[in-house]
Amino acid sequence: MAILISDVGDSLILNLVLLSLGFLMLIKGADWLVKGAGNLARSFGVSPLFIGLTVVAFGTSAPELAVSLSASFNGLGEIALSNVVGSNIANVGLIIGISAMILPLSVESSTVRKEIPFALLISAAVFTMIAFRAILSLGFVKE
Repeated sequence: MAILISDVGDSLILNLVLLSLGFLMLIKGADWLVKGAGNLARSFGVSPLFIGLTVVAFGTSAPELAVSLSASFNGLGEIALSNVVGSNIANVGLIIGISAMILPLSVESSTVRKEIPFALLISAAVFTMIAFRAILSLGFVKE
């Protein structure tokens, strides 16, 4: 069956319309989330900062959670793990990196002494587990 140029053009236009519609819905949903979180904070007498750090943080992590859960339920644990690792790399590399390029960041001494070494230790442990699993799957070492 031949694909006509007009068919490709129609599906491209439809996809662009759906992409634009999804983007607009994403922006409106984010706006509702932030306004709702602020209203929730006011109604419970909770600091808006606390709500921002919990509810909004969960809202921004929800898509990654959905992808990881979907991958796990479909037996694709590697995708779930890669999603978590990739998200952390993007958050650290892009968000903190770009922020630091715009304005120098002040770092507490406890962060340098405790939190950064702990994060590096956990990263090394995850890398070691992934590497060991890859070695097992290649058959170099028997389980």
